[in-house]
This record gives sequence, structure tokens and C-alpha cells, in this order.
Amino acid sequence: MANESERPMAEAEYGPGLSPEGTEQPAPSRREPAFNLPGVVLAFILGCVAIHLVRVYVLTEDQDLALILRTAFIPVRYSGQFELDLWAWLSPVTYSLLHGGLAHLAINMIWLAAFGSPLANRIGPVRFVLFWITTSVAAVALHYALHPGEPVPLVGASGAISGMMGAAARFGFRVDRRQPKPAFEGAILSIRQSFTSRTVVVFLTIWMVVNLVSGLGYLSPDSFSRIAWEAHIGGFLAGFLAVRFFDRTPL
Repeated sequence: MANESERPMAEAEYGPGLSPEGTEQPAPSRREPAFNLPGVVLAFILGCVAIHLVRVYVLTEDQDLALILRTAFIPVRYSGQFELDLWAWLSPVTYSLLHGGLAHLAINMIWLAAFGSPLANRIGPVRFVLFWITTSVAAVALHYALHPGEPVPLVGASGAISGMMGAAARFGFRVDRRQPKPAFEGAILSIRQSFTSRTVVVFLTIWMVVNLVSGLGYLSPDSFSRIAWEAHIGGFLAGFLAVRFFDRTPL
């Protein structure tokens, strides 16, 4: 096979993709790496996994409970009955790094890789972190609005990942896979254009039904009490409505 310096001469003589005998040759395939995740997405995945492993294998039950009380989002903490310490201001974000069990963690990390990767490749690592923070806060904001006095801790990256799904809908789920780092491509759809796209409408319908059904408890694994579908919707709306503020001009 001709090396890179010889290939232009070979194509000039025989034509692109043709052998000396004039038969068409298959185009060389580009070998994809086994893990083609953006660094920032990989960092979030490793961070969530590491935190969960420490909780399960290193901390005692009392230590784990203390960690949950500090870093999970607990709505009643903001009812005025308790003094707001530093953790009260950080927990609307730190809760997104905790998970209720192995199944909860695994499902979220799969969705994070699927929807977070093209978004991170599109907007860059710094904007991606800011997007994560914004959608995480939006998720617990709606949850708090509906359950202000609830003492049950809220954990999981689902709110931020739902925001990534909302952002994907504004791109019409268009991903340019011809590049080494696949990213959402094209201009962001207007809200009206989004709701006239069959792909987006079908996805939104299925997503909403799944969340409502899970909110009734039918899809909740035994490892955690219930799925906070309200937080999913809050994160999704934030990603869907605000993705334009995090976007950058594609290269």
C-alpha cells in the first residue's frame, strides 16, 4: 500500500480509489479508539464512579450518612427551620455526583456518555461544566418548588443528563460522526422548529411518558426509593431552553 507521500501520485495516475488494473478499491476505514469520550465527560464518569466506590467500600454507614446529609439535596433544609451552612449552598450541585446504587450509577453513566459526549465536543469543557451546574440547579429548583418540605435526600446526575437530552433536542439530534470527535452539528433549532421535527417530537413523547410512569414507581429499582421525575423535567427544560447560551460557533 502506498504511504502518504506516494498516495497523491498514485491517484493522479490511476484515479481516486482505483488500482493499476482499474478496479475500484474500498476506501481505507478510520480506526476508532475503544473509548472516544471527551476528557470532561470521562472526568465526570470517573468522579461519580470513584465517589460511589468510596461510599460503598471505604466509608462506614455513619460516615456515609454524614456525607449524604451534607452533599445530597434535601428540600426541607431550605424550609427556614435550619441554618444554611456552606454545604447548603453546594448541595444543589454536589448531589449530582452521588447515586443511590450500582444500577442507578450505571444507567446514568451510560446516558452521560451517549448525550454528554457530542455536547461536550460541541461546546467545549468549560461550557460543559457550566452547563452541568446550571441544569443540576434547575433540576432541584423544580423539585423543591413541588416538594419544599420533603426530608428525602435527592441524589443522581439524572437532572444534568436530562438537560443534555434537552440540548440534543434543540440540535435535532444531528451528530457529525465524520469528525474524530463526533459533535452536535448545525445551527440550534428554534423552539418552533424543534416541535415540527418528527424525531424531536417522538423522542419528547417517549421521554415524557417514561418519566411519568417512573414517577408512579413502576420503573424504580429496589436500590433507591423512587425516581425524582420532577427533577428530570427541570433539568430537561433548562437544557432545552438555555443551550443557546452555552453554544459556540462550530469549527
